[in-house]
Amino acid sequence: MPLLDTPVRSLAGEPASLADHADKALLIVNVASRCGLTPQYAGLERLQQAYGERGLQVLGVPSNQFAGQEPGSAEEIASFCSTTYGVSFPLLEKADVNGPDRHPLYAELTQAADADGEAGDVQWNFEKFLLAPGGEVVGRFRPKTEPEAPELVAAIEAVLPR
Repeated sequence: MPLLDTPVRSLAGEPASLADHADKALLIVNVASRCGLTPQYAGLERLQQAYGERGLQVLGVPSNQFAGQEPGSAEEIASFCSTTYGVSFPLLEKADVNGPDRHPLYAELTQAADADGEAGDVQWNFEKFLLAPGGEVVGRFRPKTEPEAPELVAAIEAVLPR
């Protein structure tokens, strides 16, 4: 199944489609509200603001798989992201990114290798996958890579459609 055809749901539980963003560069990030890396939400929002009009769409995927750092309900997650970090980019439904219940989206994404050539399980919260318009995974950035790190920004700029 092509990556953009993978069924997803919005944070509110409504059916959603990555295909709606087929003409954009996508930055898909597994997120959590109670993690030492949670301040990366601010950088992700700055990327969305800086590059959204040029065709970038950030998508957050809450996951509670890493030390229980995203225990909240959909409403709590949405409120936290909006009030604490002013997040305007869409959040998808909370999902497993590793293991036997791994969401099909992450079953595909985790096949992509990072800069060191390593594919496989997501290491922690805030791992980032960059997709070119059309849905090809063109970059994987591990959790400690800040959203505005030069290598991530350069990769985004290289695939922006406009």
